[in-house]
Amino acid sequence: MHVIPAKAGTFNNQTIQNMISSKIEQALNRQIDLEGYASIYYLSMASWCEVKGFKGVAKFLFHHSDEERMHMLKLFHYINDRGGHAVVPGLQSPPKDYVSIRAIFETVLSHEVKVSNEINALVELCINEKDYTTHNFLQWYVSEQIEEESLARNILDKLNLIGDDKGGMYLFDRDLEALAGAEHK
Repeated sequence: MHVIPAKAGTFNNQTIQNMISSKIEQALNRQIDLEGYASIYYLSMASWCEVKGFKGVAKFLFHHSDEERMHMLKLFHYINDRGGHAVVPGLQSPPKDYVSIRAIFETVLSHEVKVSNEINALVELCINEKDYTTHNFLQWYVSEQIEEESLARNILDKLNLIGDDKGGMYLFDRDLEALAGAEHK
């Protein structure tokens, strides 16, 4: 293997740090903030469900809180690996009380649609900035958001079928607990 030596002064820390543009870095840090907020929002919802006796729904939401945190960390590592600086977001506290399980999942769907829109805007920014590496990285998030929105819609469909049937809610809670367990495998 033949190594070509670099000219003195042509490869320094500034060159390494510019692997990601400041515009892309800022946009990804905003996405970190959104993913971090989703994590604590789902955590708050899970706590409310657990207190109200919906242990299965709580387990499902605790799992999704962890998943959102992992989405945030994946962005964190990417920014830092590309020579940028991932920033820990200062997150505002989410609500602690909720009206119903249905209202929680309507909020979940609304939030996931918002995240999808933000991911799409990031992809568009990458194309405009000709940052094909970050564009490629974001494709995982594009696919993930399709799954997240579909899951939230399916859960709302089930809640619509159940209506006000308490027996149906019992089975729904049990099914979500099983679903959360299956996702951990």
